[in-house]
Amino acid sequence: MTIHHVAANPQTIQFGIFDAAIAPVLTIESGDTVTMQCLSGGLEVMPLDMDRFPIAPALQAIHEAGLARLGTHMITGPVAVRGAMPGDMLEIRIEAVEPGSDWGYCGFRPLSGTIPEDFPSRFISHIPVDRERRTCRLPWGPELALSPFFGIMGVAPPAGYGRLSSKEPREFGGNLDNKELVAGTTLYLPVLVEGANFCAGDGHGLQGDGEVCVNALEMSLNGQFTLVLHKGGGAAAPLLRYPRAETPTHWISMGMNEDLDQAMKQALREMIAFICVRTSLSREQAYQTCSLAVDFRVTQTVNGEKGIHGMLRKGLLF
Repeated sequence: MTIHHVAANPQTIQFGIFDAAIAPVLTIESGDTVTMQCLSGGLEVMPLDMDRFPIAPALQAIHEAGLARLGTHMITGPVAVRGAMPGDMLEIRIEAVEPGSDWGYCGFRPLSGTIPEDFPSRFISHIPVDRERRTCRLPWGPELALSPFFGIMGVAPPAGYGRLSSKEPREFGGNLDNKELVAGTTLYLPVLVEGANFCAGDGHGLQGDGEVCVNALEMSLNGQFTLVLHKGGGAAAPLLRYPRAETPTHWISMGMNEDLDQAMKQALREMIAFICVRTSLSREQAYQTCSLAVDFRVTQTVNGEKGIHGMLRKGLLF
C-alpha cells in the first residue's frame, strides 16, 4: 500500500464543477491511500475580522486564481484509480477526517434553504473551532461537539452529462451531505468513467439531518481515503448503480430526487435490492423487513435533489 498526498491549490481544486472531462491530478493503484486537503469558502463568505478568523494562504491563493466556477464548493481532485472502468465499483474507506482550520461558517441567502419564503435575506455566522477539543462555540452561546465529514465525495459523472454544478447529488455521489459518513465508515460508488476519478470536498464540522438552512458548519478538513476497486461491482454488490454506504453498525441505502417522496421510494428500493442480494429473502420479505427494522432519515432538503437514507442495523439479517 502506498500513501499519496494531494494539497489544495489552484491546480488541484475544481470550484463547484463535476465533469468527466477534467483530467486527474493523480493516478493511484487500487488499495492505495490518499490524503486530501479540502478547503472551504468563496470570497462572499469570508469574515471581515481576519485577526480572529484568519484566511489560510492556500485558500487565499485559490481566491486569487480566478478559477472557473459553477457551484459553491471547492472540490479537491480528481484522483484516478488505475484499471477502473464503467461497470466497476469503487470502495472509499474513510480512514480519517481532521479539522483543517480554526473556524467555520454557517449561513443562508435569498432563495435558498428549506423555507426561503420565511428567510428572504442574507445572514452568515462565523464560528470559532477548537481543533484540540474538537468543539465549536456558536456566537449565541452553546458549545457543540464536532462530528466532521465530507459533504462531497464522488466520482466523475458519465461523459454525456457534460459540465455539472456541484450542488445536486446524483448517482455518482457528489453533494451527498450525509452526516453518517464520518471517519471509520465506507462509501461505495459506481464507476462511470475510466479511472473513476474520485473527488472530495465541502467539509462539514457538524450537521443535523436535513441541513435545513443550506449550510452545516462549513469548514476546511483534511481527509484520508483508501480507494479499493471492485471489478464488475464485486460479488457482494453486483451492478451497483447508486451510492451505498457502511458504518461499523449499519448498512445505508440512499435516494435523491427533487421530490422528497420520490427520494424516499428510491432509498427504499435500493435497500430492498441490497437485502435481496445479500440474503435469500424474497422481495416481499425484504419489503416487510424495511418496514419493521430499517430507519429512513432525511439526509438534506436544500440541494435541489433532496436526500433520504435508510439505516439497516448490522447483524439483523447477515
